[in-house]
Amino acid sequence: MSDPLTYRDAGVDIDAGNEAVNRIRRILAGRPRKVPGGEVVGGIGGFAGCFRPFLAGYDDPLLVAATDSVGTKILIALEHNRLVGVGQDAVAMCVNDLVVAGVRPLFFLDYIGINKIDPDQIEGIVASIQRACEESECLLIGGEIAEMPAMYAPGHTDLAGFAVGIADAGKLIDGAAVRPGDIILGLASSGLHSNGFTLVRKLVEREGWKWDETLPECDAPLLETVLRPTKLYVKPLLKLFEAVGVGEDGGVKACSHITGGGLLENIPRVIPENCAVRLKRNSWPEPPIFRRIQEAAGLPDEEMDRTFNRGVGCAVIVASGDTERAKLALEGTGEKVHEIGEILERGSEGPAIAIG
Repeated sequence: MSDPLTYRDAGVDIDAGNEAVNRIRRILAGRPRKVPGGEVVGGIGGFAGCFRPFLAGYDDPLLVAATDSVGTKILIALEHNRLVGVGQDAVAMCVNDLVVAGVRPLFFLDYIGINKIDPDQIEGIVASIQRACEESECLLIGGEIAEMPAMYAPGHTDLAGFAVGIADAGKLIDGAAVRPGDIILGLASSGLHSNGFTLVRKLVEREGWKWDETLPECDAPLLETVLRPTKLYVKPLLKLFEAVGVGEDGGVKACSHITGGGLLENIPRVIPENCAVRLKRNSWPEPPIFRRIQEAAGLPDEEMDRTFNRGVGCAVIVASGDTERAKLALEGTGEKVHEIGEILERGSEGPAIAIG
């Protein structure tokens, strides 16, 4: 007869999973349970998270959802045990996608797939998620930790998120109001955010860059530079919408979160087909890390533009007469804002975007 084979022997440690959940409970204990859009009902650890939305003030309320992952950025964080910021990346990739559509984030759930549960590691990730949720005025209401040694290689972890927000159907920002003559404002990114890391990792390996070295013109060691968390744009954009309004009557016409596809693909997604984008390349400061990547990889501008944010984490399109008001509102929240381009009329065969 064969020896007994337990779940732990097979690679899944239920006790470690329970300890991780207990630590998550401690992280959330005493934290806010109510945000402007609603409140948590019940606690962490059940089969589902419950949330009661506050619908007063919405004529035609819509629930809007977004999901995304940190991508291969997490491999660098794991390799150097620097997980303190990746939770913010997971939150930002979701809530930023919501807010650019005029949606107020309500709650967030995480998914952590892992080779072997390490309660210290899980605690660090979830603490980062909780901080980012608070900064975005949304609530962490649950999640999943899946220990799967057959799925993930030793030392590997995957982190994804799921966020739900609320908006009035009549106040969604879908770009339909964009017209030639509108102005494009760029909100500064914190760096690479969470895109392009498969290329970055290959480049670091090929060029022999050291993670503890500071590349020319950069202001910090390479590891710190590339692991800077994705910026959270929720509070600045909600303040902007309140200050200048949205839609046909002026104010904010469209917003774009610059993620996968870079500047080249994300801004055209939010404008009508009869419009085109013209960006003035030198109208905003590009963090030196992008130039180092471009030079070392030998990439043309077009390839960089479709891979990275190049220093613009979010683009906002406003009526020309609202440009200064919009800039003041954003700068009042601490954002660095630049006028980076304009909307033109698009010819029948003209490109959707030109950067020059």
